This record gives sequence, C-alpha cells and structure tokens, in this order.
Amino acid sequence: MRFTLTGGQASDYTQALALLDGVKAKAVLADRGYDADYIVITAEAMGAQAVIPPKSNRKIQREYDTELYKERNLVERLFNKLKHFRRVATRYDKTAVAFLAFIHVAAITLWLK
Repeated sequence: MRFTLTGGQASDYTQALALLDGVKAKAVLADRGYDADYIVITAEAMGAQAVIPPKSNRKIQREYDTELYKERNLVERLFNKLKHFRRVATRYDKTAVAFLAFIHVAAITLWLK
C-alpha cells in the first residue's frame, strides 16, 4: 500500500504513474477520473488489467470488468476508516511530513486489526 500527498488544488491522477511504478498487480482499479490513455497503457505494460470506467466524452469507449470494479469499494472504505482518526480528518498536523507519517501509523493500525 502506498500513500502520496498532493496539494489541495492538485488533481489526484497526476500521481498515478508514481504509485504504479515498481508495483506488480493483476489489475489496476481506479475511478473514472483516472481514465487517461497513459495510465491505461502503463497498467497494461506492467501486465495488469486496467479496470477503469471510460469517461463519457471518450470517442471510443473501452470495455472494463464491471464485477471486478466493484472491489474498488474496499479502497473507498479504507479512506472512510482513515478519516475516523480525528487527526487525519481535521488535518491537524502543520507539515506534510507529519501528516503523512500519521497516515502511515493509522494505516498500520487498521491493518493490524
């Protein structure tokens, strides 16, 4: 599991390649916001199936595994559980390093349960 912090004004998909770098996976699950050709190509180049629904404005709609896409719910539930830690939900820390460190502590705590 990896976490990367971005600024509040930055889009999450800009960090997709950094998160995929060096990871071995059978499938890459992401929401519609990550539907970019370079992300799909990177996922397929690493031997993984890209399970990303296509945006509605795509000229050629790609197929994706709708049943496997339902597993993305696990990631959303992880974010929900992380936000149960008050320090994460309120972004209590002043520095990004301290905030990311506590994200790791919270994730380890959830993983150990």
